Amino acid sequence: MKRIWANLLGNQLVWLCAVAGAARGWQWPALLAAALYVASQLLTSPVPRVDLRLLLLALACAWLVDGIAAASGTVRYAAAPLGWAPPPWIMALWAAFAMTLTASMTFLQRHRLLPALFGLLLAPLAYLSAARGFDAVQFTAPAWRGVVLLGVGWSIALPLLCALARRGTGPGGAAARRAAHKGASA
Repeated sequence: MKRIWANLLGNQLVWLCAVAGAARGWQWPALLAAALYVASQLLTSPVPRVDLRLLLLALACAWLVDGIAAASGTVRYAAAPLGWAPPPWIMALWAAFAMTLTASMTFLQRHRLLPALFGLLLAPLAYLSAARGFDAVQFTAPAWRGVVLLGVGWSIALPLLCALARRGTGPGGAAARRAAHKGASA
């Protein structure tokens, strides 16, 4: 239970460091916080290989979802060295979020539809919070286009991430195979 709370709170701290830093034009708070958080999660994970795969898939999703949003001009990110690509602080947020899928957000693995709804409805709220509370994100008028674009992107990305997490941790997944192997060798 401690790991779940540390996982959830750590992810929120990464988000806060990222958006507060980006609002000031800084990348380093996000990169430092995410590096420490991801390393701590990988070191304490019961399924580090699954988490590493989730990290890589999340970075690819970040490049697609936020890259399309940036390139379309519907979303503008603060501290973005390349206006058409997701900035490093956004990539750090996706990496940190990936670490929650086998810990504090495992409930998303149990449902097929919930990850899509979560991505469609709740993920854009994080962007809106970054926009309104920190000026780390700007939506070009009309703002609903950028919000919908991010929601649709997340509604596709999150089920993919959850499917990978489920495959690695569910019955017959990596964690189950390891536990069976340990039991057989005892």
